[in-house]
Amino acid sequence: MENITVEALKARLDAGEKLHLIDCREPAEYAEFNIGAKLIPLGMIQSMQADELNDLKEEEVIIHCRSGKRSMMACMFLDAMGFKNTVNVTGGILAWQEKFGGK
Repeated sequence: MENITVEALKARLDAGEKLHLIDCREPAEYAEFNIGAKLIPLGMIQSMQADELNDLKEEEVIIHCRSGKRSMMACMFLDAMGFKNTVNVTGGILAWQEKFGGK
């Protein structure tokens, strides 16, 4: 697992990079505010119900949550499942909103 700051993530998004960006929060949190990531709640990742991730084992997968704790757990779980390049967004949506605004 690597880490990425919200500033570095935003720079990559602004540059138009095609990223595998996953939001592991719950649907209600996602509905309240999101940055366009694919919603796959942590519980689905832990119970291996995230089939759409299987093709990404060799790819960079960037995961964020509210504060960085759930996304770190998701990265560790995916690492244990054989994912080669998981990236945790430090500070999560809270850091994003603090730096760039939002609800």
